[in-house]
Amino acid sequence: MVWNTLDDMDLAGKRVLTRVDINVPVENGVVTDTTRIERIVPTVRDILARGGKPMLIAHFGRPKGKVVLDLSLRVVLPALEQALGRKVTLIETLEGAENLTDEAKAADVLLLENIRFNPGEQANDPEFASRLAALGDIYCNDAFSAAHRAHASTEGVAHLMPACAGRLMQAELEALEAALGTPKRPVLAVVGGAKVSTKLDLLGNLVDQVNALVIGGGMANTFLAAQGLNVGKSLCEHDLADTAREIMRKAGAAGCEIILPADVIVAREFKADAPYEILPAHACPDDQMILDAGPQSVARISAALENANTLIWNGPLGAFEIKPFDTATNAAARHAARLSREGKLISVAGGGDTVAALNQAGAADDFTYISTAGGAFLEWMEGKPLPGVAALTANA
Repeated sequence: MVWNTLDDMDLAGKRVLTRVDINVPVENGVVTDTTRIERIVPTVRDILARGGKPMLIAHFGRPKGKVVLDLSLRVVLPALEQALGRKVTLIETLEGAENLTDEAKAADVLLLENIRFNPGEQANDPEFASRLAALGDIYCNDAFSAAHRAHASTEGVAHLMPACAGRLMQAELEALEAALGTPKRPVLAVVGGAKVSTKLDLLGNLVDQVNALVIGGGMANTFLAAQGLNVGKSLCEHDLADTAREIMRKAGAAGCEIILPADVIVAREFKADAPYEILPAHACPDDQMILDAGPQSVARISAALENANTLIWNGPLGAFEIKPFDTATNAAARHAARLSREGKLISVAGGGDTVAALNQAGAADDFTYISTAGGAFLEWMEGKPLPGVAALTANA
């Protein structure tokens, strides 16, 4: 992939339309997690340092093309101004952006009101995209997390003006290229989560791309059952047994080793500190459920990590939200973190539960890169083209 970055653009005196993702959680009118806001700071500051004038374009919630006052970006202004250390001026309408007041023209940073208030955004309406493009001189996409959407502000406008990736988008693309584009092999993927059905495309793509694949969480139960093992009362998609066997067959043909739990932690109920047993994977009692991988499984995963040069991680290995069923996830995550810290492993992780699990394990800071992009990260792992990225590539 080839795309322009901020380094390729002359920003001096230019209005830079900057697509960002500041769709942050809010409670009682206050932002409760500023992670996404903090991640756009390098891009905004870089534009300002190079003499550019950023106009931020962002969505908030799902207003479905209508003005919904509860979904106004006004609520993020205090957190955004604190993170940037500058005043941010909210432009409430597209017409207001087309006819800026003298005060707005003089402002350091402009923020266009929730772009999804406009029906032309999600429809990727060409006329709406043209009106957006006319607001600035250069387009900068710093919202990888929205790059899987072919919307006017993520895809349409990129074809209409000089375009580049912001620092966050650049970091995401470079990390993903290092993990699956031209990775240092062997490549190990860890894929967990509740259901195989939500990750069929992901598994189907990965077995052709990686050297070994660890399957954990509730997904592993479906694969164990497909091999004829009893999984008791465990979460399991028995109707996908044929699909699981086909994925294993495809992996075998591609030379990809599938690593399933050799031993498991079972309990009769899913609650904190419930009585549990560690049993071989084939010995789950009828009245119990598999809630985590056991120590033999962790040792095997650790050995696979030692053998790998690149790691891609999506999803926990067990029911990590409740102790002691977070044991396997914590142990494997900390092992991967140590190898990354020592420079022995390139580790890239993403997905909501993944980020939460790695944070809980205290391992996140040592991973090479953690994506907060959610759906875009998953679609990239599935091998699907991302319209927002494709537009930047075409523009370059």
